Amino acid sequence: MRKHFLVTGILLLTMLFSIDVSAQKFSDVDKSPHDISYFKPARNAPPVIKVVYGRPQKKGRTIFGNLVPYGKVWRTGANEATEITFFKDVKLGEQEIKAGTYSLFTIPNKDTWTIIINSDTDVWGSYYYDKDKDVARLDVPVKKIDALEYFSIAFTKETDGARMVLAWDNISAAIPFSF
Repeated sequence: MRKHFLVTGILLLTMLFSIDVSAQKFSDVDKSPHDISYFKPARNAPPVIKVVYGRPQKKGRTIFGNLVPYGKVWRTGANEATEITFFKDVKLGEQEIKAGTYSLFTIPNKDTWTIIINSDTDVWGSYYYDKDKDVARLDVPVKKIDALEYFSIAFTKETDGARMVLAWDNISAAIPFSF
């Protein structure tokens, strides 16, 4: 019996080390890597909001009004549509949103952005955006900031909830969530 286990073990080790890992092809690093941003009301508190998004780079390009056209639905980042998860019910402006996972789209304009929470998930870009699946929309003002190379999403704590700040190039928009 011991001899059987020894022979089986040697065979398994031989098979393991004979696999040619160098033949495996790995893709290059994504040009717009994904990132995750969380809102937690306190350091050790469970998260209330999580956002998973692609982080495109400016690379000397004109972003808003050019690469990201004004007046058209944008995936709010790169690659797949940005995904937002609410771990509890929240409000966007006065609109209630049930806990769950959604897509986050925006319509950038020169002075305001339309923020869109949409029930369609796991979609590539905004190519298949379906307005009928919108859960909530809110127009927010934009403001000028110092130039930012990578598209970024961060949160600030507010007395009644949080603001999710979207920023890229020299523009930012703050989205109010209350809970």
